[in-house]
Parts: sequence; C-alpha cells; structure tokens
Amino acid sequence: MSGVGKGVTASSIGKILQARGYKINPMKIDPYLNVDAGTMNPIEHGEVFVLDSGLECDQDMGNYERFLDISVPHENYMTSGMVYKHVIDKERALGYGGKCVDPVPFVCEEIFRRINASTKKTGSDITVIEIGGTVGEYQNAMFVEAARVLKLRHPGDVIFVLVSYLPVPGKIGEMKTKPTQAAVQTMNSYGVHPDIIIARADRPLDDKRKEKIAFSSNIPADNIISAPDIESIYDIPLNFEKDNLSATLLKLLKLPVRQSNLVDWQKMVTRVKGAKDEVRIAIVGKYFKTGDFVLSDVYLSVIESLKHAGSSLGKKVKIDWLDSHDYGSASSPQVLAKNLKDLKKYQGILVPGGFGERGVEGKIKVIQFARENKIPYLGLCYGMQLAVIEFARHVLNLKDAHTTEINPSTKNPVIVIMDEQRKLMAEKNYGGTMRLGAYPCVIKSGTIAEEAYKNGGRLAKNNQISERHRHRFEVNPAFIEKLQAKGLMFSGTSPDSVLMEIAELPRTKHPFFLGSQFHPEFKSSPLNPHPLFVEFVRSASKIK
Repeated sequence: MSGVGKGVTASSIGKILQARGYKINPMKIDPYLNVDAGTMNPIEHGEVFVLDSGLECDQDMGNYERFLDISVPHENYMTSGMVYKHVIDKERALGYGGKCVDPVPFVCEEIFRRINASTKKTGSDITVIEIGGTVGEYQNAMFVEAARVLKLRHPGDVIFVLVSYLPVPGKIGEMKTKPTQAAVQTMNSYGVHPDIIIARADRPLDDKRKEKIAFSSNIPADNIISAPDIESIYDIPLNFEKDNLSATLLKLLKLPVRQSNLVDWQKMVTRVKGAKDEVRIAIVGKYFKTGDFVLSDVYLSVIESLKHAGSSLGKKVKIDWLDSHDYGSASSPQVLAKNLKDLKKYQGILVPGGFGERGVEGKIKVIQFARENKIPYLGLCYGMQLAVIEFARHVLNLKDAHTTEINPSTKNPVIVIMDEQRKLMAEKNYGGTMRLGAYPCVIKSGTIAEEAYKNGGRLAKNNQISERHRHRFEVNPAFIEKLQAKGLMFSGTSPDSVLMEIAELPRTKHPFFLGSQFHPEFKSSPLNPHPLFVEFVRSASKIK
C-alpha cells in the first residue's frame, strides 16, 4: 500500500547490492495514467522529483539517487500513461501493421522495451524494479503480468520481493499476519510467487510470525525479513544486512557473493545518531495539510537535504512546519505580530518551491522578518523569487512589486514569465513544458555561493555548476540593476548572464540570506550533502 516503504526498500536493496560491488539500475513503475508526475497536486501525490533530463517523476526516484549517490536517467521511470500513450501513438502511425492491438501482448512488450532500454543505457549488473500501488489493484495488474512473463522468459535472472505491512491492532496487541498471507495469495493468483517478503511493522517480527508466514506462503523463514519502524531511513540497509539480505538475493540470482563494503554508510549513520546539538529550522509552506494530517512528503527532498547538511556538521536538524497562511493578511494584526515574533526562536528559515497565489503574502512577510532580524534564510525557486519581491517592496520601496504569475497588471513586475513559456501557457500546454532539468550556472567570485560550492567540491575551474530547475518565471532583467544598486547581489547567472540563478545579500549585511532559482535539494545525498544546505545550516548553527 502507499507509504508502506516500497521506495526506501527498493533503494536499500540497491544500496546493499551496490556495496557488494555490483552496478545497480533502479527503476520505478507508477500505475497512474498521468504521463508524468508534473501536473499532479503535491498534496495528492507528494513531492515531484526532477531528474537531470528534466523528467518530472515520483519522489521514490529521489530516494534511489540519494541512497545510491547516482544520477538516474529518464529511462528509469515508467507510468501507465507513458506506456499506453506510446502504444496508442504507435497504433495511429500503423506501427503494428494493422493488427488488433490488445493489452496482451502489446502493452507487455512496451513494458519490456522500456526495461531493456533502461538496462542498456546504464550498463548495470542488476536492475531493481519497484512496481507502485497495492497488489490486487486493477491499475498495476498489467505490470504484474509483465513481471510474470519476464520471469517466464528469464527464470534464473528474475526474483520477486513483496513488501507487506503487518498491523498490530491497539486493542488486541498482537501482530497480525493475515493481510500478508492474503497479499501472497493474491500474487499467486497472478502467477507470481514471491521469493522474499519484507515484513513491515511498527516493531521487529518474531519467530512465531515468521513461521506462520513461511508455512502459509511456501517461503523459507530465512527469506522473510523483519523491517520494523526506525528513526532514520538510512538505517534500513544496515538492518537488512543483519538478516544477510544481500547474500540471499545474490544466491537467488546465482551471482557471486562478494565482500560487502558499507563502511562509509555505517560512519554516516553513526554520525547521524551521534548528533546531539539541535538546530531549529522553520519550513514555511502551504502544501502541508490534507484534512487533519500533515504531509511532510511534499517537501521530502528539502527535509532530507537539511538532514544531510546537519549530520555533516554534527548537528541534529529539528524541523517545524509553519503554514504560510498564519502570516498572511487573513490574520489579525495582533495575531500576525505574535506569529512573526515567534519566528525568533528559529535559527534558520526556509521557504521552498511552489506555485500560485495561496499563502504568498504570508511567505513575503516571513522573508521580510528573516531579512530585517538577520535570521539565516534559504529560498528555493519560488522562495528565491519571493525574496526578490520582498526586497523590491521594502528596500526599493516599490510597494506593488510582484510576480506576473499572481498580479499580471502590477506596475513593478520584478518576476515575469520566461519568453519561451508565453506561448505554452496561452495554449494551456502545461505538462512537461516548464524549464526543467539540469542547466549550467556561473558563480561570481567573492560570494557566499562561491564559498559554499568551493567548500563542497562542486565548483568547476570555470566557476560553473550544474543544477536542476522547475519553473516558468524569472527575475525581470529590467529590475536587476536597481536591485543590485540597493545591495541585492545576483551571485549566480546563466552562462549568457540573462537568467538570474542565485540571489544573496553579502555577509556584511546578513549572516546568510540566499535564494536559488534552481532546486539544490534534488542533488543532495547523505554521503554528499548539497553545499548550499550545508552553508545554510552552518550559518544557522553559527559555526565558523
């Protein structure tokens, strides 16, 4: 089921096999009919992760990259929408020679084609494929069928791992195995028989439960792996290795069981657990709530990037979620003043990416408070654009300064739509049409950005970096000179100096006030934290 941990399980399986010296190719299959994840509401689906290629995809792709410390190609992501669209487009072009096009075999063959293309592109030894959704759903039945046929064609090269949740009802207090038994029976009805079961639960699986599952599922008890709730997802590979999961997987695949090397990973986990000094960071956003629940997954990469940065500095990052509506005009002056004053308890404030009008004025007030009270501030994409708007309003005294995304008639449009985006928006061509993926950026010397990237080992000799983007709007070139004259520095630009990529205030004016048009959170990993996040947390911690 959704949220049970299939993504981090697949990532962890990839990690422990990578530690055995194998080149791993992680793939994600999402059963929805959307062609990609880009047009979905974050509250509905969670974070949209962007690859170097510009493909907008599921957040699990981010987990793959973080765990394996690799850049994943777009061939490694697949949706029902992609598959069916390709098949239908091919049929319309007579690509099937006039045949009656049915799901079997043509949809299955398209799935195989994509898997083969991914494996060929990466030159991997082992491909780890995660099928999204819940077993028994209509949506992913075709992918399960393709998996069955794949094993039929390559019986020695394909194994199945089932991730299943074992509930412990509060009033009963006993772990129940029936849902897992039912899941195995459902898989069996498809002709798919799991070789390994990852037993998710809020506590470790005992031998009695293992025996019950093994007996009912015809799976050796040693192939049932306990996966209890843990404090950090980065513990999962180490927990799996306690049960010798990588050795079991390699034996089932008939591959040599090489020596495992998780030394750097173990050091990182130890460092995370050993961090005692807290750094309080407020993330101010609007994609938090669905009903009575708070959705932190909306900003998953941001959260993980903060953790990576904190652990690299020996700090434990404590994150509070602040709803931007609490700082907007809807609040009474008294409540607003109190809410803003309460921000002083935070050592750093972060405004992440987003779209649309809702919550914008609240974010701008928070940014103003952070700037005027010298609280370290990091703005990501929209968070950078709003920082520029705030500066224009309160330093340049352009009271109606805004983005044309929100106020098309503003007399001071400091943020405007990119030229190539105008026609796309007019035609309502939204899917996959933003400025997406990796683009180069030139960093100016003597800036916070240069210091951060140099310390992080990511600055090329020509002072260039490469970062991932997801936006339609940019800083209006007509205002750049005015903004810089008042002290706002654009420390990173596109190579042609047309697009402003990083805005910052010098250290003499503020301990850390920086925003990036790109999304640095998409290129951070626990073994290689992103330099901008490291510098932000360093400043928040007052580490010199």
